[in-house]
Amino acid sequence: MKNDPNMIAQEERKRIIDLINREVVPAIGCTEPIAVALCVARATETLGRTPEKIAARLSANILKNAMGVGIPGTGMIGLPIAIALGALVGRSEYKLEVLRDATPEAVERGRRYIDEKRIAISLKEHIEEKLYIEIEAEANGHRATAVIAGGHTSFVYIARDGEVLLDAAAGGKSEGGSEAVELTLHKVWDFATTAPVEELRFILETRRLNKAAAERSFEDNFGHCVGKTMRCEAGLRTMGDSVFSHILAYTSAACDARMAGAMIPVMSNSGSGNQGIAATMPVVVYAEETGADEERLIRALTLSHLTVIYIKQSLGRLSALCGCVVAASGSSCGLVYLMGGGFDEVAAAAVIPRARGKGTVDVIAATLEGAPSQALLAQLQEYFQSRREIAVDVLVRAPTSLTVNVTVKVKAQAGQRQAVLKQVEETLRGWFTG
Repeated sequence: MKNDPNMIAQEERKRIIDLINREVVPAIGCTEPIAVALCVARATETLGRTPEKIAARLSANILKNAMGVGIPGTGMIGLPIAIALGALVGRSEYKLEVLRDATPEAVERGRRYIDEKRIAISLKEHIEEKLYIEIEAEANGHRATAVIAGGHTSFVYIARDGEVLLDAAAGGKSEGGSEAVELTLHKVWDFATTAPVEELRFILETRRLNKAAAERSFEDNFGHCVGKTMRCEAGLRTMGDSVFSHILAYTSAACDARMAGAMIPVMSNSGSGNQGIAATMPVVVYAEETGADEERLIRALTLSHLTVIYIKQSLGRLSALCGCVVAASGSSCGLVYLMGGGFDEVAAAAVIPRARGKGTVDVIAATLEGAPSQALLAQLQEYFQSRREIAVDVLVRAPTSLTVNVTVKVKAQAGQRQAVLKQVEETLRGWFTG
């Protein structure tokens, strides 16, 4: 691999590894209420004592995602207990594991804190940021404010009694923020498939944490027990006993535990534990059951997780597009790589769940040259048909072509017009082909 002409330079590889390490991190519980608890913990630390009153002003997306999920170690759901524990036992240095020190005694203290009406939660008005958390903590005549925005661990403002300690909007660098890395799908592919494997070995931690969460879920009853049910006799009889059903069982089991508030860490991606699970477990299960060696697993996991990060760079942390679609796009790329696919096949991988209603999956196939041939579509249809579950209707089809007219006015210096036009045309084509 060291002499591969497509290998990315060492300095840029380091920047991409740093990016993955920022975005793929351990988390306990659903990341929206945990991010609120993290912000409360930081405000409490800035205040210097347990707050007497806490005001939480949140964006609509944070409110929506945080109100109905289990909070780890509490047996309770929603924001009030997350806020209370963030103030009582939270430690901001733990980031998305901020509540890992919670005990039954702390939960009881949290219940009393809530009953004493110390917490006020409201919608933050007149903001465009979809991920916004503002915490104001008061005690003994002092006040501290902490704000997270743009990322689940990205502090952009901290103040105590009017003294501003951090203000990213005023030119300061946000905590948790860092130098941006501009990705393309081709760069993602080149990095995952050519970087020295020892540089990528850290990605195996996603397998360790997320597989452990799934196996713990199989042993207990978390949430709707979807993954556990799929592994019982009735589930196997209905859904089958195949690589595909095992992928579904492991992925859903880890999500069951996380969403039910189990005190079990999972490896998240781009601030979402479910995205981290869905980017990990399909790749891990397929690799293990098909006998892929460790290097191929490492590269497939890297490809999957970095593809998710690449997509989220355009979509943002919280968007109208369901995160499971983003994560499935990443794991699809990892699976295609494990199946022996190259860049063209990975770039063409797109899966749309429930495209024609319940029990349906559409696979959209394309090539960099355009629509696939009928022979390729037939070959793919036969492949997926032979591996589908009894209750799943799989359809492989070509994408719908759409003509886009682009007009660009170019001013070039004398003698450079043709070269400039060529470069502009190549750039525009690159936007459409990736």
